[in-house]
Amino acid sequence: MNRAVSIAGIVLLFPVLCMADPSTRADSSQAAVWLEKQLPELLEAYRWLHLHPEVSYEEKETAAFIAEIWRDAGYDVTTGIGGHGVVAVMKNGSGPTVMLRCDLDALPVTEQTQLPFASTRTVELPGGATTGVMHACGHDVHMTNLVATAKFMSEHLDRWSGTLMLVAQPAEERGAGAKAMLEDGLFERFPKPDFAVALHVSGDKRAGEVGVLPGYALANVDSVDIQVKGRGGHGSQPHTAIDPIVQAAHLIVSLQTIVSREVKPIEPAVVTVGAIHGGTKHNIIGNECHLQITVRSYTDEVRNQVLTSIRRKANAIAESFDAPKPEINVSEGTPSLRNDPELTARLKEVFIQAIGKDNVGEDEPSMGGEDFSQYGRAGVPILMYRLGSVSQSRLDRFKQLGVPPPSLHSSQYYPDIEPTLRTGVLTMTAAALELLRK
Repeated sequence: MNRAVSIAGIVLLFPVLCMADPSTRADSSQAAVWLEKQLPELLEAYRWLHLHPEVSYEEKETAAFIAEIWRDAGYDVTTGIGGHGVVAVMKNGSGPTVMLRCDLDALPVTEQTQLPFASTRTVELPGGATTGVMHACGHDVHMTNLVATAKFMSEHLDRWSGTLMLVAQPAEERGAGAKAMLEDGLFERFPKPDFAVALHVSGDKRAGEVGVLPGYALANVDSVDIQVKGRGGHGSQPHTAIDPIVQAAHLIVSLQTIVSREVKPIEPAVVTVGAIHGGTKHNIIGNECHLQITVRSYTDEVRNQVLTSIRRKANAIAESFDAPKPEINVSEGTPSLRNDPELTARLKEVFIQAIGKDNVGEDEPSMGGEDFSQYGRAGVPILMYRLGSVSQSRLDRFKQLGVPPPSLHSSQYYPDIEPTLRTGVLTMTAAALELLRK
């Protein structure tokens, strides 16, 4: 998008802003004009972040890049929180503390977008194989958005009062970064926020719009590993063995009845066997078979119910085969994300005033996970909203071809960055100014 088109896009916002609350109208108009001047520099930052992705726990360069920008903008910056986490604080008189969060890490995915600034970085996986690394989940957008918001807020101190706290969190893709920062004293070493806000790009939502949802928006995520035990033998003499693969087959079918026959129908839940590994050769019955399962839910009650049922079924099937008890390991992932209803309603109106009613919708709940939820579990009212990132023309083209747009985590996902960034900055600055209004 050239500069002339960018200016035109901002001019088109003015009729909408004229109908808004006067203070929000002034804030959004000011932010729109400011953003147009800053856009070339912000796009340069975005491209740098896209070209230099780092996987979870290895975000050293990325963290240093963000910390330097925030430090130059006048924030009190602390690094190394919960790993490579960065916290920036700016106190501007009395008032509430508002936390804005972005995430630092990229994914072990080889980029296939054909962008002129596509990532060519690689990383060695635990097994020794090598793969590419890219920001396939849009964290480069999240960081650039918070870089812009931070700079705007530091340059417009007359518009707000209170404490602004910026968090650049590591290891979101592993569901561990928020917990690590909290355990490292995030809310003891720094002010505990009165509100926390974040956004997340959406791969199927139009650039220029956002979506909000009060209440449960994202799910509990648990990983379950089951090592089914048997007794090995010759494939021609199964009566002398206890076949772990047949046990696993019974268990897989039995697990499908948990959601359909045990969980209350109006309660969302998912049990998916994502991998099964067993055996070495056609005529050998092995000793073990390994199942890897992902479990999704919203409430703690359903979460415990499903995990308990998985254990019960696995043990019962082993007993029915007169087999040793299976090894069952549950790796706690992320807790469900519940947007604070009052905060959501308040900021939805602010978003409508900032970018227009037609550009603010209500999202559908998702069974995906996000560890931003940890801050809500720590007692802070939170809102994570969805940011559209694909132009209408591209969405129309995908529809014409009869294929869905590339999802997040796809090697072919990329945002139309100018309208995406513009909408992100206008809504995030509007949220911050609303919550910190004098």
